[in-house]
Amino acid sequence: MRLSRRTILLGAGSLPFALASLRTGALAQTAPAAQNAEVPPILFVHGNGDYDALWMTTLWRMESNGIARDRMMAINFTDPLARGDDKVEQANRSSTEDQRRELAAAIAELKRRTGAARVALVGSSRGGNAIRNVIRNGGAGDVSHAVLCGTPNHGVFATDDQLGNEFNGRGPFLRGLNEGESEVTPGVAFLTLRSDGMDKYAQSDGRFIGKAGTPTGVTNEGPELKGATNLVLGALDHREVAFHPRAFREIYKFIAGREPQRIAIVPEQSVRLSGLVTGTPGGVSTNRPVAGATVEIFRVDPDTGERKGSAVHSAKTGADGRWGPAQVEPSWSLEFVLAAPDAPTTHIYRSPFPRSSDVVHLRPARPLGPADKDAGAIVIMSRPRGYFGLPRDVVLFDGKEPADVKSGVPTDAAATLRLPAAEIGRNIVAQFGEERIVARLWPAAEDRIAIAELTY
Repeated sequence: MRLSRRTILLGAGSLPFALASLRTGALAQTAPAAQNAEVPPILFVHGNGDYDALWMTTLWRMESNGIARDRMMAINFTDPLARGDDKVEQANRSSTEDQRRELAAAIAELKRRTGAARVALVGSSRGGNAIRNVIRNGGAGDVSHAVLCGTPNHGVFATDDQLGNEFNGRGPFLRGLNEGESEVTPGVAFLTLRSDGMDKYAQSDGRFIGKAGTPTGVTNEGPELKGATNLVLGALDHREVAFHPRAFREIYKFIAGREPQRIAIVPEQSVRLSGLVTGTPGGVSTNRPVAGATVEIFRVDPDTGERKGSAVHSAKTGADGRWGPAQVEPSWSLEFVLAAPDAPTTHIYRSPFPRSSDVVHLRPARPLGPADKDAGAIVIMSRPRGYFGLPRDVVLFDGKEPADVKSGVPTDAAATLRLPAAEIGRNIVAQFGEERIVARLWPAAEDRIAIAELTY
């Protein structure tokens, strides 16, 4: 039987994290340990071309509600990008079977680590395809809950073209998952979260997939499943239905069976950061480790982007691509300087990290191209956990709305400024909602690029 849907209206935004007066001790006020012990371990699954670092803020919110960090895990698929045709090999891209196999191994590892009989799975976009695939093909007994966030369950398009594409609703992969009176597997509780018209991959017109004016065969309701609890999260975009605080509330409530005590992130007194350096061989984003990359971290002034002293951490990656741990304070704004082989030196400016994380992953900026040849300095404003929506959002880059961010349905997760060399030395302010990052300009002639990377 199809369960009823309800629309969750967007309200006023909350501060990205709690005030500095909150401390780790505040976690003692969260749900009793006995209650949290009843919550199954949670495995988070990222989407197409992404990495596990996108779940950082969700992990922090879970921890702030008393869910132990060692009862959570986020998978990092080796090759996160889908093939053009699921059955045809492509360098550094994965098939649905590749992802099913890696996810099954991650489930087994989380069960082993926690001793739990079953785990909950939470997936963003393509991650939901892997979740449904593993459940449908022998894994239902290992899974208690499945939360699918913006997953194109009926395709990004459903046409007779590209039938081998994983995202074609008429193709064999999705038809196999959706066959039968119910589209969910019995014994597993399913929740879908979707946007009310703002998901660029759930549109009836093909303009967002390069086919303007051509019907896609799908609608805003494409992420819903017969037999699941289907919720609509208002005007959130394709990524926000996984990573926004509103999405966190529904994910937590569905798995834990109660409202979270808090949405805000509770800061820790001392923060340890570490992560992975990954690369883009052949221009394809992967999660394969990069050896021989140098990572430096500087504390910077939040109002000017100027460095406050020497590096607080400096290291070179080994074969595993790992860097860290670095010890920082939860109030520090940071500059990460990444020097990786065959890539520009990338200066990444970040807001303070309120809690520790081992998924602070770093990818160098793309090499400078023809569009950059006359630029004296290049700075990018990036929002990995969502898109920029105009006029939905406050988006200001150097005091103006970015010219390369389109209005309407949010489709752009980055904006770029190319400035003359005479401006090197000044700072650039990137503002999205309440989050404000100040970056410095670096000489493009030295093969350097600055990125103001938003966390929220």
